[in-house]
Amino acid sequence: MLSLVLPPLYAILDPAQTKDRAPESVLRNLLEGGAAILQLRVKTMAPSDFFQLAQRARAETRTHGCKLIVNDRVDIALACHADGVHLGQEDLPLAVGRKLMAAKLVGISTHNLEQAQEAERNGADYIGFGPMFGTTTKDTGYAARGVDMLREIRAAVKLPIVAIGGINEQNVQQVWQAGAESAAIISDILDAADIAAKVRRIRSLG
Repeated sequence: MLSLVLPPLYAILDPAQTKDRAPESVLRNLLEGGAAILQLRVKTMAPSDFFQLAQRARAETRTHGCKLIVNDRVDIALACHADGVHLGQEDLPLAVGRKLMAAKLVGISTHNLEQAQEAERNGADYIGFGPMFGTTTKDTGYAARGVDMLREIRAAVKLPIVAIGGINEQNVQQVWQAGAESAAIISDILDAADIAAKVRRIRSLG
């Protein structure tokens, strides 16, 4: 496993959330704002289109010194030479993803203490934890976890934590103060009129 220091903001590019803006344009905006780690999250594209977008994202993120994480798909992460993959609880088992990714980063979504501890035992480099607050981006099937549960997770595991779910510019400091090294923010950033400026404002809060 790699030793990972997460930046305060964990940016996510989801083409399904970019509305009338081209994903490539939004990607450039995120990087112009100073995103240092970016997850490419694609749920609806054909694998060939996902791979092509991942290749473009890899080229852009490398130019800006930004780590690229591919959501769900180990094959695409490896094919585009991403820095890592992020798995969900229903994706490939973490131990399998860890073996396939070798020394690259492997993160996994968790929603409770048991999942977080299992992630640490099975070789994750970091965990996503949430949903922190109410979210319209993804139906996780879990109620909002809140900062008290985040503090419980922080006390129980040593892994870096990315908090996710309903986080925005107004409440992001709550999750940092509760122990998350990083905050994943989707809608509040992708819906902004000036994405780069929004990213810079959130980064300045950390």
